Amino acid sequence: MYLAANGRPDAPPRTPGARRRVPATVLALGAVSLVTDVSSEMVTAVLPLYLVLGLGLTPLQFGFLDGMFNGATALVRLLGGRLADRRGHHKRVAGAGYLLSALSRLGLLLAGSATGAIAAALAADRLGKGIRTAPRDALISLSGPPETLGRSFGVHRAMDTTGALLGPLAAFAVLWATADAYDAVFAVSFCTGLLGVLLLVVYVPAAPAPATAPPMPTAPRAAPPRPSALRDPAFRRVLYASAVLGATTIGDSFLYLLLLRGLDLPPALFTLLPLGAAAGYLLLAVPAGRIADRTGRRTAFLTGHAALLGAYLLLLAPVSPPTVAGVLTLLGVFYAATDGVLMALAAPALPAAGRAGGLAVLQTGQALARLLGAAGFGAAWTLWGARPALWAAALALAGALAAASRLMPAGAPAPSPTAPEAP
Repeated sequence: MYLAANGRPDAPPRTPGARRRVPATVLALGAVSLVTDVSSEMVTAVLPLYLVLGLGLTPLQFGFLDGMFNGATALVRLLGGRLADRRGHHKRVAGAGYLLSALSRLGLLLAGSATGAIAAALAADRLGKGIRTAPRDALISLSGPPETLGRSFGVHRAMDTTGALLGPLAAFAVLWATADAYDAVFAVSFCTGLLGVLLLVVYVPAAPAPATAPPMPTAPRAAPPRPSALRDPAFRRVLYASAVLGATTIGDSFLYLLLLRGLDLPPALFTLLPLGAAAGYLLLAVPAGRIADRTGRRTAFLTGHAALLGAYLLLLAPVSPPTVAGVLTLLGVFYAATDGVLMALAAPALPAAGRAGGLAVLQTGQALARLLGAAGFGAAWTLWGARPALWAAALALAGALAAASRLMPAGAPAPSPTAPEAP
């Protein structure tokens, strides 16, 4: 643990002569994520229409497939982190994940109406996403000095979200130009995904520059490092706090459904609501990262969840157009202050040789907790109704915030040196 020289908790001390610009590796990874998200969101935007309206799957069948594969993604992240840490091959493992996701679009193109082939293509996409996430975030964290990690992750997440916003627009443009030819969407998505892989190969270095990050392990025959993330008390407390808060996160789709019902809007407008939250995230990701670097990442992370609590409380009031704007804005604040900030908060506590695996543990724990939270809220809605379930969620989140403020270390985790291999 440490305190910054100016006395602010959870703000890393300044490295003398540290560059204030965003590292080139971060910008390159941001470009890869932007292009890949355009490819991914093109498919995500049309997949429910294609499977339910085009192929006749029931909403229950689609929900089962989507939920099962999203749950598997959380667990596959552990594999991706472990593989990346074995010999420091973060770029190779991340590239394999990006390539697998790109090839899954080709699988959808060739699957036709075969449900099994479609399920295999969806599984490949989720596997690719799970494999690449932790190595990519590890590369970001190793590409610059610790005091600028919030800004680096903020820039990356902003570029990533730009792709998420452009993807649905590109999909509908292709559908409009081809008279609803879903195959054309899959083909364009496949080509765009391959472009993302090419950008990774050409512009992302295999290892961070030694001047801005601890050196990667170089002994090819050394034994793989044992997982050491859970041995660090500060990291464990960050992990527990994020899991407690994740278990009280009910899922954006439920919030959008409550907005839709409150205003009695046509179902077609449901697809527009996520764009509002994504736009807020895009605008706030970089400022939130910079503020977190200056005032403390712990404070920013907890403030983001306080914004989510504000969204819950707004939905308990009569829903009106200003309520919709307020909820979407608070959701944007929530993601901007928590997504990349959590990675920037935890990364300095992890040794370079085990960083991808440690971040994978953190991401998996949070993702599984959020799945439990969403399932619990869905059950509460079914048993008690929407309003009592939302009250319960708000009270649970308030309690989780109080618990997390005690669990999470008041000072930032101390940077971990590149530890020698465990005997």
